[in-house]
Amino acid sequence: MTTTAPRPIHHKPDEADKQLLNALQAGLPLSRAPFAEIGRGIGMSEDEVLRRLEVLRRAAIVRQVSAIFDTRALGYKSMLVAARYPEDKLHEGAAIVGGHPGVSHNYRRNHDFNLWFTLAVEPDARLGLDETVDILAERTGAVSMRQLPTLKLFKINVQLDMTGDKAAKEEAPKPPPKRGDGVLPTEEDRRFICILQRDLPGVSDPFGQWADEAGVGADELLDQAARFQERNYMRRFAAVLNHRRAGFGANGMAVWRVPEDRIEEVGPQMAAFRSVSHCYRRPTYEDWPYNVFTMVHSRSKEACEEVIQGIADETGFTGPDDRAVLYSTLEYKKIRLVYYTPEYRQWEDIALAGGELPRWGA
Repeated sequence: MTTTAPRPIHHKPDEADKQLLNALQAGLPLSRAPFAEIGRGIGMSEDEVLRRLEVLRRAAIVRQVSAIFDTRALGYKSMLVAARYPEDKLHEGAAIVGGHPGVSHNYRRNHDFNLWFTLAVEPDARLGLDETVDILAERTGAVSMRQLPTLKLFKINVQLDMTGDKAAKEEAPKPPPKRGDGVLPTEEDRRFICILQRDLPGVSDPFGQWADEAGVGADELLDQAARFQERNYMRRFAAVLNHRRAGFGANGMAVWRVPEDRIEEVGPQMAAFRSVSHCYRRPTYEDWPYNVFTMVHSRSKEACEEVIQGIADETGFTGPDDRAVLYSTLEYKKIRLVYYTPEYRQWEDIALAGGELPRWGA
């Protein structure tokens, strides 16, 4: 028998909720009492932190509290892909694309390239990224499917400012994160990654509960988590929010046409804007001339446009052909990747056998 997730409750975060959400996004301490420590930082008891977190989860404002791993550091290959479909083929194409277990984000956007998704394949995949994209393009009848891998990472830091107290620009922008240490996880590492990628229970000693369930020591689990951070496998252990339910309804991907000799100068300038969560350099094609991508999250389209105009004014890219802004108009799929699961190999088995590919939501 299949079950469906309960309908989210209606809840409007108050100021205390917003402070808590900011703290949870910044990262939980790797300790036996992480929620108590979070509470001390914002003047809130552990019981109140847990009570509020439960409500925020039931309202689907908090998607998950878990380790945020660097996909590439774990040996996975990943990229952004843009596809173009006739409107009458878009939904079916999106369902088939979303059926791949390595597709975590899958959106319709207001552009001729109307489907945008992120794709990851396992370290030991029989089908690489190129072959997987080719199969998806052929099986879905895409008019065009363009691979847009990261050529240079300037920023990745999804933290929504719930209180509105932070400045529009970061005074000292953080350097882009290092992507692992060049050594792939061992089987023992994978065991602990599989524990830490789950949704953290809202109890006083959540890591201790996980350790008991896995048959390991709590200190050993926390030591492994700290080591993963040191090795840049894990960016942080934190809450991931549902942008729209958290009040950030405008998701604008501003893409820029930047001369090659200015990319290294302009990328960090764009990344310094706090509303920019991602900033990358990507390749161009004859039908796609934009090489710098900035993802902007704001509470309204108007606020989003203000940020994008601010970026244009600061960098001098104010002409009509300098940029395009693509808004997501439908979210087909948004999940956190689950690592080291059999679904990747099962998808490849079907694809290699020429079978009907699974569909997301079927």
